[in-house]
Amino acid sequence: RQADGGVAIFRPDANWRRFNTSAARMAMPEVPEELFMQGLQELLKLDEAWVPNVPGSSLYLRPFIFATDGFLGVRPSATYHFGIITCPVAAFFNQPLRVRFEQHYVRAAPGGAGYAKNAGNYGAAMLPTKLAQQDGYHQLLWTDASEHQYIEESGAMNVMFVIDGVITTPALSTSILDGITRRSVLQLAHDWGLLVEERRVSSREIIAALEASKLTEAFGVGTAATVAPIATIGYEGQDYDLPALPADGFARRVGAALDAIRTGQAPDPHGWMVAVSG
Repeated sequence: RQADGGVAIFRPDANWRRFNTSAARMAMPEVPEELFMQGLQELLKLDEAWVPNVPGSSLYLRPFIFATDGFLGVRPSATYHFGIITCPVAAFFNQPLRVRFEQHYVRAAPGGAGYAKNAGNYGAAMLPTKLAQQDGYHQLLWTDASEHQYIEESGAMNVMFVIDGVITTPALSTSILDGITRRSVLQLAHDWGLLVEERRVSSREIIAALEASKLTEAFGVGTAATVAPIATIGYEGQDYDLPALPADGFARRVGAALDAIRTGQAPDPHGWMVAVSG
């Protein structure tokens, strides 16, 4: 919901391109841009009253596609159904997160479909996430399939750290989702002239940086979570508490900047917001 009462969509073009990247990986047809964009516009005209006018809340949009051929077998379908559903949401996480490095189960492997937004990735994560939640954690920090050492992402979020003043995040790969919020956060960091590193980040490096007081911020970023601070990291049976995010730190600054852009309270230099036409 915009400050003037109108409604706008956050980066629909980037979401359309990622949707089609995911569809192609799953051997599904790509959705034409006009159909995707027009569908969003028409649906939001119908559902405009459901867009919250509460700080931190929004109307979550979920485009989806599924096969509709009537057969039993393992092959791509010849027909598909494309649709979009909406749901009013508040902030996905309303408290700092407790997360644990996953060192046994695998969400995605190199060469697999981890970078595609598909149901299989979520299915593979359900049992490990349930086990972590039973132990008092909100989410997992997924690690690589080969060594269980290098960080990939966390649940429905990409993850970022500030180490020695450098914004550090795992580099994209075939096992990491290319998050739209991740892209936006990194773009703002570059706009502000901040140091950013996209590279391999190991669990041991994070624990060592934390013990040396070099790790000042850790947080997840995602469409639903926006910017979610991490308060505790579990590693090899031990919990490590992180300092509270500083009021003048990067995470709080970029979270506030994203909120201001998305609600029309700040300039939108990259043209991320698309108004819903009446």
